[in-house]
Amino acid sequence: MKFSERHGYKGPEPEVTIREDAPENLRYAVAQIAVDCGMTPGSIRNIVCGILFVAPDQNNWSQYPNIWDEVQYLLRNCDWFKVYDVAEALYRHLQKHSPKAERYRSELNRFFRESGIGWQLTEDGVTFRGGDTFAATTAEAGQILEASGRARAASEIHEAIRDISRRPTPDLTGAMQHAMAALECTARDVLGDPNATLGSLLPRMSLPKPLDAAVEKLWGFASDRARHVREGDNVDDTQAELVVSVACAVCAFLAKRSPEERSP
Repeated sequence: MKFSERHGYKGPEPEVTIREDAPENLRYAVAQIAVDCGMTPGSIRNIVCGILFVAPDQNNWSQYPNIWDEVQYLLRNCDWFKVYDVAEALYRHLQKHSPKAERYRSELNRFFRESGIGWQLTEDGVTFRGGDTFAATTAEAGQILEASGRARAASEIHEAIRDISRRPTPDLTGAMQHAMAALECTARDVLGDPNATLGSLLPRMSLPKPLDAAVEKLWGFASDRARHVREGDNVDDTQAELVVSVACAVCAFLAKRSPEERSP
C-alpha cells in the first residue's frame, strides 16, 4: 500500500467538471495503471489496436520504449470516448487473466475522483458518476433492495443509472422514469398493494412531514418532465440526478422500515 493509503491521507475531491472529454493525464493513466497491474505494453497494445482498429506497428518489437511509446501515441491521438472503451477492455482482460482486476478498477476510479471526472468503472463498465451524494445514495438503495429481495426495484435503479450514463446523449427522461418505477415497486411491496399506482401509494407511505409533500412534488415533476413531455420542458443533468437521488433515498427509507412503522 502507498503511504497515503496506509495512513488514510487524501485531499478533498474536486467537483465533477469533466464528462465528454479524456484529458491527457487520463490517457496516460489508463495504460500506466494496467502496467502497474502486471500487463505488458505488448498486451496493452493488442487491446488498444483492437478497439481502434489500427494495425500494430511491426517495426516496434521491444516492450520499452518502442511498444510503450506506440501505446501512448495511440491513446493521445484517439477520440475521447475511445479512451473509456480501452479502459473497459483492459479491465475485462484483467478479470479473465489476472487477480489484479479490482486493483485496476480501484486505481482508475481514484483517478476519476481526484481529477473531477464524472465517470466510474463498475462491473457494468464505465458508468455515470455524480457527486458524492448521488453515488452513495444510488449504491445504498441498490444494495438494500437486493438484500431485501426486491430485485425488480433494484433493476429499475440499475436502468436509471444506465440511462443517465448514456453518451453522447444521456436518456434523462428515461432515468427519471426508471427511478420513479423503482419507488413505485418498493412502495407496492412494502404496503402490500401490488396493483396500486404511485400516486395512490404516496399518502400511505407515512413519510415524515413535510417530506411527504416534497416526495409528492417530486413525483409531479417527474411525471411532467419524463412521462408527459411538453415542447420546451427540457431536463438537464442536475435535475435528473436530483430525481434519481431522492427516489433512491426514499426507496432505501421504505425498505429499512419495520412492519410496525408501515401504514396498513
